[in-house]
Amino acid sequence: METDRTAQDARRTRVSMADVAAAAGVSGQTVSRVVNGSPRVDPATRLAVEQAMARLGYRMHRAARALRTGRTHTIGVVVSTLATVGNFRMLQALTDAAATRDYAVTVVTLGAGATVADAFERLRDQGVDGAVVLNEATAAVTDAPTGLELVVVDAPPEAGLRIVQSDHAGGARAAVEHLLALGHRTVHHLAGPVGSFAAAERERGWREALAGREVPEPLRGDWAAASGHRAVAALDADATALFAANDQMALGALRGLAGSGRDVPGRVSVVGFDDVADAADYRPPLTTVRQDFDALGEHAVAALVAAIEGAAGAASRAESVPTTLVVRESTAVPPA
Repeated sequence: METDRTAQDARRTRVSMADVAAAAGVSGQTVSRVVNGSPRVDPATRLAVEQAMARLGYRMHRAARALRTGRTHTIGVVVSTLATVGNFRMLQALTDAAATRDYAVTVVTLGAGATVADAFERLRDQGVDGAVVLNEATAAVTDAPTGLELVVVDAPPEAGLRIVQSDHAGGARAAVEHLLALGHRTVHHLAGPVGSFAAAERERGWREALAGREVPEPLRGDWAAASGHRAVAALDADATALFAANDQMALGALRGLAGSGRDVPGRVSVVGFDDVADAADYRPPLTTVRQDFDALGEHAVAALVAAIEGAAGAASRAESVPTTLVVRESTAVPPA
């Protein structure tokens, strides 16, 4: 009961560092060190301070902390659009990973005519400590902006940039090898848009898996389901296997194939990429390559925060997150 009253009082009156110090029996400087993540506090003292903070309902004042440390504990995210599933899921993963480190997130989308340089300028104006650039937006990043720590997600290796990416090519190879192992003579490809690093890497993996076999001319979509529906109209009549560069285009392909009387997987096997939340409920449930968006977000934020906070080993480097083939009911042996 006493604890409840203490918490209620804390909500009515802002709790200060001095209050926490008195409750924990330490100096105000020690509380400040705990708040700012200083390693110069022994574990027992840190625990006592954290328990006092929880008991009193202490909340850090970001503006005051920024004045003390010169950091806002805010991360910027630059993204071309939030309309695609991959970008949206990456933003969720980044936000979750940032929250566990007590960092806020501010998002800038590249609207009509806006450039990545414009986005960086806006983020600087908002006082962010660093930024993550996602997917298609990375194509316009040639070097890190001055005075802003940077991590790019899904980009070709570039000097001076910290890169985190999925193993797109490896996932594509696994998808095509699965279809070949079922007995399909070759595998057609519904590719993503030109200029996308992820689309290019998935196409590369598809080509590598077909080494020594017939490589059909790829169809091309724009990540949206409607583009998959349109593109599959041009699929060869004798095609028995299709690898789509993402699940949304695979969904459109499933509709297009059904509309043309080609049963999946009876006549055509289909594999997607991403493993979106609804993939298991497609008709039929979709065999796909799973991207670990949570791991991508965690790696990107960890690399950025390490750079912001000057941690050892925060130099520019590339990290690759594995992908996993998930076999469901949209693939089968080819028709006799």
